[in-house]
Amino acid sequence: MEKKGRNEKLWGGRFLQGTDELVEKFHASIDFDKRLYDSDIDGSIAHVKMMAKESIIPQDDAGIIIEGLEKVRKKIENNEIAFSAALEDIHMHIEDALGKEVGEVGKKLHTGRSRNDQVALDVRIYLKKETELIIDLLKGFQKSLVIMAQKHQDVIMPGYTHLQRAQPVLFSHHLMAYYEMFKRDIQRFEDCFKRIDVMPLGAAALAGTTYPLNREFTKELLCFSKVSDNSIDSVSDRDFVMEFISHASITMVHFSRLSEELILWSSSEFSFITISDSFTTGSSIMPQKKNPDVAELVRGKTGRVLGNLINIFTLMKSLPLAYNKDMQEDKEPLFDTVDTLKICTDVYTRMLANILVHKDRMYDACKQGFLNATDLADYLVSKGMTFRRAHSVAGQAVAFALGHGKELNDMTIEEFKTLSELIEKDVYGYLEIDKMIERRISYGGTSFNNVKKAIQNAKVELGLQ
Repeated sequence: MEKKGRNEKLWGGRFLQGTDELVEKFHASIDFDKRLYDSDIDGSIAHVKMMAKESIIPQDDAGIIIEGLEKVRKKIENNEIAFSAALEDIHMHIEDALGKEVGEVGKKLHTGRSRNDQVALDVRIYLKKETELIIDLLKGFQKSLVIMAQKHQDVIMPGYTHLQRAQPVLFSHHLMAYYEMFKRDIQRFEDCFKRIDVMPLGAAALAGTTYPLNREFTKELLCFSKVSDNSIDSVSDRDFVMEFISHASITMVHFSRLSEELILWSSSEFSFITISDSFTTGSSIMPQKKNPDVAELVRGKTGRVLGNLINIFTLMKSLPLAYNKDMQEDKEPLFDTVDTLKICTDVYTRMLANILVHKDRMYDACKQGFLNATDLADYLVSKGMTFRRAHSVAGQAVAFALGHGKELNDMTIEEFKTLSELIEKDVYGYLEIDKMIERRISYGGTSFNNVKKAIQNAKVELGLQ
């Protein structure tokens, strides 16, 4: 293998031999960390301004370096810089390009910092922006849920436990359950943001630096809330990455659960909804097929994000302090998680707005399966029977109806009275689907008024008023 000559690397002063070509390729991270160029340049400009303020470098030199960094930024944006494994990462590419722009003065940029605190800074700047964007996307998805819930506010569907028909609920109530789930996701990301929003620059390699860095000034320039307190922790901390991917995993599980329901509901066995042609695909062999591939793919991509979570946890679990090269591997699972969550949220927001709800089919499904059995028990309780006894009587009624090919509301009053003399003709009002919804008045329940208030509160929270 051809080897590089000594001292060609920015860090190569103590090495007598050049880096093996295969090691260069193996060692390089430029293929994935190049997306950090903007964050890296922002961090470098703030560092230079701070050094000039503290007279660590002359003001004139700082001006030259900043102008050069902006030129490098523009060249990267215009694809005018060729990325190479020989320069390893985005930090060294920018420093090399800066040297070509401004000459020897560009070598002052790295004064008082290390790639260890530099990369920690870059990832935090990047992830702050992405977290804010993801929060906005999730709020946009919540708006789609609320708009759909309001549009179908009085649609009644079977509620399920164990994937068996249980009790009737409002379809809007079901949608608002997902609103609550994604509200928790947003709260988790907002809380995680506090721990991302910590400025590590100035920790240098691990021990801090001998230069009189004004870290508070750098923090203000970069719009961070606080400065990291311990230089060792500053460069070795990836908790914020693990936390972000953990929250993203929970969010993707929520999308996956919704996906499963949309897939079931759109099947001919349910026929509760029709997903727009724009968000489905066909079969290469079966002309009649209309497949919910978007929902299926989101369900599948959940495993990808969960895999990223295991990846980052496994990566960090045995690392001694402070920085270790293993930590270079944090970026691919992080970047993939960010990209996956963003596109899944975006596509779901669009797809949800184009779903057709089959109101009559949902309502008809509530008429079978004894969804009113609990209401029969509640009726008996209202007549003075204990709930445990009422539960038993209602179960006997179900068994009788099953044996005679009936639903509960098809039973005659005489048949009911063989089970309990407390049952009168007013029982049929208790067994009507709409009345069953109307009586679910406990806070958070599926009554019409409860759900109307929940939708209204959500609109206020989202600024939809």
